[in-house]
Amino acid sequence: MIRLAAAAALLALGCAAPAGGCPITQSEAGIYGNEFLEAVLPPDGRIVFRPGGAGFVDRDSALGIKFGWKRLIPGTLHVCRRRLDGDAAPARAYLNDGYGDRGFQPIYLVFPVPGCWEITGGLGDARLSFVLEVEKVGDGPAWKFDGLPPGWRMTNSPEKPR
Repeated sequence: MIRLAAAAALLALGCAAPAGGCPITQSEAGIYGNEFLEAVLPPDGRIVFRPGGAGFVDRDSALGIKFGWKRLIPGTLHVCRRRLDGDAAPARAYLNDGYGDRGFQPIYLVFPVPGCWEITGGLGDARLSFVLEVEKVGDGPAWKFDGLPPGWRMTNSPEKPR
């Protein structure tokens, strides 16, 4: 009975609880958002890192992929992630602030390990959170990322550092 109530609550929030137990966020036409932020989500809520596929392996073996956000209000985007299905090192995002303070902003989401991840973006006091499942097949993608390029910043909190 409790499982049915939890599944109904997840569906009401726009989430689905697949057999694996990760409450993946479902989105209409791949866009998920609120009046402050929107994010482009994968159609099935899963990011799969595989040989020959999209994404990269960072120098610490973390898995990263380009991800789109849209800022509907002015502000500097900050992003964090936490693993829901186990312990993991903090995850991070790589951002380039050359896109102004409003509108589209591509970032790299970087996950230390596969699993079920809650992602939260922040603009000032505004927040948007969603859940994705991250999987790795074999050695993952061939592209090896070697740290941040000049002009980029790393964030692992939805708040601007004080």
